[in-house]
Amino acid sequence: MACHFLLAVLLASSSWVAASSGAAADDVMVPRPTTAAALTFREGYTQLFGDSNLRLHGDGKRVHISLDERTGSGFASQGAYFHGFFSASIKLPSDYAAGVVVAFYMSNGDVYEKTHDELDFEFLGNVRGKEWRVQTNVYGDGSTAVGREERYGLWFDPTHDFHRYAILWTNRTIVFYVDGTPIREVVRSEAMGAQFPSKPMSLYATIWDGSSWATSGGRYKVEYKYAPYVAEFTDLELRGCASHDRAQPASCEPEGMPARQRAAMERVRARHMTYGYCYDRARYPAPLPECRVGAEAAMYLPSGEARSSDRRRHGKRHRRADSAL
Repeated sequence: MACHFLLAVLLASSSWVAASSGAAADDVMVPRPTTAAALTFREGYTQLFGDSNLRLHGDGKRVHISLDERTGSGFASQGAYFHGFFSASIKLPSDYAAGVVVAFYMSNGDVYEKTHDELDFEFLGNVRGKEWRVQTNVYGDGSTAVGREERYGLWFDPTHDFHRYAILWTNRTIVFYVDGTPIREVVRSEAMGAQFPSKPMSLYATIWDGSSWATSGGRYKVEYKYAPYVAEFTDLELRGCASHDRAQPASCEPEGMPARQRAAMERVRARHMTYGYCYDRARYPAPLPECRVGAEAAMYLPSGEARSSDRRRHGKRHRRADSAL
């Protein structure tokens, strides 16, 4: 990948340090440059589509992207990255949002059309009175026919305030975070082979009409009488390692997840995961090779959905974020 893809924030020489992301968070290991300057939208990003449906606020430090009957909208980082820590504080549209999809993800599909890699946060809207759901997914080497989706209910209302979502990607592991708490870890293994993302990727944020699948399998559609649907982004963080150098320095590879973080992740997954591809026996009669299925499989239906109605309808009463973990 040519050097012109690099931004000033890229970290050819960086160190990994702990950063706290809120009262309920454990330490998050992120790369920190010796001198870090906050990038405005124009310094670090470019608009993908949506013309006037993308608006800048606060001297370019906040971005609003919206969906209406004309179009959705989205933006991408100007640079590509080979490993790093990528995060944003996001506030989702409120009220009726069935069929609406807000995505925050890494991808290289524009460069590797048939062998692209992807790391996804997808936020799936819902009908009035029901909660947004969060879906994560991982693709590598064009493996789009093999879905590795997991879905979670949130322990807070993501439409009332900003919450921080982050992706840590290294040569050995991928971790998804919500407000500093890890919710999913994907560890590189021989079983995954080339399906573990291994090529430089850019960061994307989009909002679009997913009426065909996003809410109850497409039963509920986007209602444009409630448009525009506006997703707000701020505190966009790009802390990537140099995309042109495959021989990454040790500083780009943090140590394993601390025990305290791992315990927090297991609590979140036990209480809030509502679907797991490793438990979807209808889709995968034999679990994918990287799946390690144990006694916890009894908590899931053959469809991969959680058996507990409390998990599936957890958000009727949002508890304090810290007590819900």
